[in-house]
Amino acid sequence: MYWTTGVFALADRQTDEDSLARRIAAARAAESGAKDGAKRQENTGWQLASEFIGAMLAGGFIGWFIDRQLGSGPWGLIIMLMLGFVTGLYQSLRRQKAMDADERNGD
Repeated sequence: MYWTTGVFALADRQTDEDSLARRIAAARAAESGAKDGAKRQENTGWQLASEFIGAMLAGGFIGWFIDRQLGSGPWGLIIMLMLGFVTGLYQSLRRQKAMDADERNGD
């Protein structure tokens, strides 16, 4: 009698351990998906910042080069920095708008 009760108890323990293992695996998969989404958003943020700064630096360099070649003082640098700022801002807003549209569509 004891032996048969022990077998049933052993079978119950194995199903409990299997159930626990499945729940742990499901929790790890859900956590991994959340981390992937957060990492993707972080990478996109860094990409937006890099593009914005890059547009300003490119505009500044072009303006500096124009000033050096034409001797126009700081005006080429100032105008091209502003143009780089506007271009970087436009690109960032355009990409953010596309990301918002993707999020609304469920991607």
